[in-house]
Amino acid sequence: MNQLPELPERDLPPGRHRLLKEHLMTEIRQETEPVQESVPAPRRNKWLRPALAAAAVATAAAVTFVVLPSSGSSSATAQPPSRSTVALLEDIALAAEHEKSYGTVRDDQFVYVDSKVSYAAYEEGEKTKIAPLHRQEVWTSVDGLHKGLKLEAGQKPLVIPVDVKPDWLKSGKGGWEVSNVYNHVKTLPTDPDAMYQYLAKTAPKYSGQEKYQAMFVLVGDLLNDSIVPPEQSAALFRAVARIPGVTAVKGVKDAEGRSGVAIGRDDPDNPTRDEWIFDAKTYEFLGEREVATKDNAGVKKGTVTANTAVLRRAIVDKAGERP
Repeated sequence: MNQLPELPERDLPPGRHRLLKEHLMTEIRQETEPVQESVPAPRRNKWLRPALAAAAVATAAAVTFVVLPSSGSSSATAQPPSRSTVALLEDIALAAEHEKSYGTVRDDQFVYVDSKVSYAAYEEGEKTKIAPLHRQEVWTSVDGLHKGLKLEAGQKPLVIPVDVKPDWLKSGKGGWEVSNVYNHVKTLPTDPDAMYQYLAKTAPKYSGQEKYQAMFVLVGDLLNDSIVPPEQSAALFRAVARIPGVTAVKGVKDAEGRSGVAIGRDDPDNPTRDEWIFDAKTYEFLGEREVATKDNAGVKKGTVTANTAVLRRAIVDKAGERP
């Protein structure tokens, strides 16, 4: 085990910071330093739970697209997934049911996710720039009661705050309605119908997005940022097969250059499409990407504006410890 040295504590304030959508402008606090000047966030609120901001980047740049009249999916016009898309999602669900077990997971342990990532960044008066591919490591507390850690090349280390709703602790539930904390994720429904109802009821409350897009984004965040037990993972994919506007995309590559197939959905509020990439043979989840669907804000249609590749997941004993 390679354990990192103690790092100065930095808290990422509450605020969902979409991993593949926008780099939120955040205020970073350090216990021994004054609070830095707050920077405005992008025009649209994202997730409001700190645990779902685990892999977010605290940066002075944000991807902000000019709002265009939407020709993509919406609650009123989005079509049900095609038979081929539903069949692909069923294959993915079946593969998820047979994912490896991480054995007994203790409350005091951490979920470790090692990725390669690249994001577009926008600064006022400047052209949108695509950051070079770089490494990102995230350690998230299993029970939400321990501070986690995010290390990203070119960024200062960030301590992920404790993420448990106090009154839920008293009731014995733990966690939040929307959280990637392992102990919370393992309590999610294993029945596809119940999972769909959970997503439909919960996701829109914590996002400024259209209902079905909020549901799709929440599933993507769980896939990318945490470890989802096989039963819940399979239920998620079967629930997604009912979300209008979901489509299959062939011939895609993740940030590591691995080829695969994708499940995607056009964002009705932005000229972009979110895609989850899976190995075309094993249906293992490889990563996420975001693709521009129109020329906008200096970005050409077809440009990959955000890209990730999950290289390794594990359960470790301490934040900063590598398997």
